[in-house]
Amino acid sequence: MSTPVRARRLTDDEGRYLLRLVRQGVHDSVRYRRALIIMASSAGTRVPVIAGLVVADPDTVRDVIHAFNDQGLRMLAPRWGPGRPRRITDADIEVLVTTAKTRPARLGLPFTHWSIRKLAAYLDGDYGRQNPSWVPAHPIRIGRERVRRILHQQGISFQRTRTWKTSTDPAYNAKLDRIDEVTSRFR
Repeated sequence: MSTPVRARRLTDDEGRYLLRLVRQGVHDSVRYRRALIIMASSAGTRVPVIAGLVVADPDTVRDVIHAFNDQGLRMLAPRWGPGRPRRITDADIEVLVTTAKTRPARLGLPFTHWSIRKLAAYLDGDYGRQNPSWVPAHPIRIGRERVRRILHQQGISFQRTRTWKTSTDPAYNAKLDRIDEVTSRFR
């Protein structure tokens, strides 16, 4: 049978520092819990009892004690990894914004205005199942809420769809293109 895990003997400075952290309370809960584990272990409390006290798995308590024995007080500050890699790249955001600023009819789609739902479905390639010519050049798998947040960050908002009809003027698209060019140039 292996020997029980126990924190090494604390120096006076370490003891004062840990006591101060525990008395301060939950300002930083990870540091607080780790300090509590070390203080309880150095006082002779066994791992299962400490695990019940801090509501943690006994393996976690053992890992904290081993880390303290190896690293000292440096182990109080967690060293988290960088996290999950981004699924949406800057190039994807640029494609999304460019698509949102382009009228759907210009892309050959059968509607006149974008909604967030339609934009997300188009970028995901859902409309390509209905008509292969409606597949985007750069498909992006993205949810509606992420589309909404990106558009909000870029200052783009979609208004509710209005019920008027488009013009019968043969130069209508050319005039709209000219308006888009002028407004984008002077922003």
